[in-house]
Amino acid sequence: MTSTIALPQNRTIHRTVLSNGITVLVIENPSADIIAARLFLRAGSRWEPQEKAGLAHLVAAVLTKGTENLSSLDIAERVESIGASLGTDAASDYFLLSMKTVSTDFAEILGLASELLRSPTFPESEVELEQRLTLQAIRSQQEQPFTVAIDKLRHAMYGDHPYAMSGLGTEESVSQLTRQDLQAYYQTHFRPDNLIISIAGRIAPGDAIALVQEVFGDWQAPDAPLPTLNLPEITPKPNRVLTPQDTQQSIVILGYLAPSITQGTMTDYAALKLLNTYLGNGLSSRLFVELREKRGLAYEVSAFYPTRLSTSQFVTYMGTAPENTTIALDGLQTEVDRLCAAPLSSEEIQTAKNKLLGQYALGKQTNSQLAQIFGWYETLGLGVEFDTTFQDAIAAIDAELAQEAASRYFNASYISLLGPEDALK
Repeated sequence: MTSTIALPQNRTIHRTVLSNGITVLVIENPSADIIAARLFLRAGSRWEPQEKAGLAHLVAAVLTKGTENLSSLDIAERVESIGASLGTDAASDYFLLSMKTVSTDFAEILGLASELLRSPTFPESEVELEQRLTLQAIRSQQEQPFTVAIDKLRHAMYGDHPYAMSGLGTEESVSQLTRQDLQAYYQTHFRPDNLIISIAGRIAPGDAIALVQEVFGDWQAPDAPLPTLNLPEITPKPNRVLTPQDTQQSIVILGYLAPSITQGTMTDYAALKLLNTYLGNGLSSRLFVELREKRGLAYEVSAFYPTRLSTSQFVTYMGTAPENTTIALDGLQTEVDRLCAAPLSSEEIQTAKNKLLGQYALGKQTNSQLAQIFGWYETLGLGVEFDTTFQDAIAAIDAELAQEAASRYFNASYISLLGPEDALK
């Protein structure tokens, strides 16, 4: 089944589902002699039990370290000999293999990607090495005040849900992972009917689809259905977490549960994306101007609202001098409460829209960006049409809709404070 979707800027996306279930997206972009591809699997830390937190990350780290026919060195040499790039990543909601190369070498690198996805061996020595490196990374993170404070916030917000955990896992969970765990995870999730291949660059859609068919077409899905997730429900339980630590600055974080991305939550999602831009995006943002420039409270101040398959989070945060901890928290709370109490002016709304949509457009300039964003939309189940849907939804938000969304979500707050003990009283 093939469909063609027209996009802004005279771009079209060709979407094809192969007989073995692989979804192929192709965006022809002949402006440079480069092809980028993103191979998404609906797998990530969301699919791992808490006692095995860090499993998806470890699979990503070891996937490129050996196949039935190639050693770790062989793989590295094949990539580097043609100046290509190839990497893996495990996020909360997806697993990713990324690649970029000049057009003439694309077939070779895609063939290598197929081998990595279809016949990894997870060598014991490589598993142990990456396990040690991950444990070092976890210990290093525990020395970073902001990471510790945000980790505490996540646990308070998400409880037993996988989103509570760092993607790296914990020292306890990672140290107990085995090669058999990696193989079991691989056998469950790595299958053609769980794969989305997004390609952007100097290649005709027909040629790209034919190449994917040639390389992946004989990969058959197992008879067993894809696993269904029975995740714990996330319910608001406002909480205040204090972490005494002898630091030179306090970390102040204020968070709220916020909607995932579905067609049904589109208006609220767009409104909160707009409010996130208004509050915490850049040097002209409300938080930066009010709390740093005017009041000198913040070393750093920002906000984020990630796009998630399950319940997301809207978070504002600040680094401040310990003696200003309480004032800084009040400042963040005041700015969030203001969004609920009164509508933004039409000028404030328009400025936020211009900034958000401008940044969104700039994030789709390179082949790598195009392959990433459209592959991601498909993985989330939104379809590539979401590119237009999202921009239309942002354009439709007015001051009243923004205020309604703020009032709906910014009422049960989670607070995470980290700093010297006397500053947290």
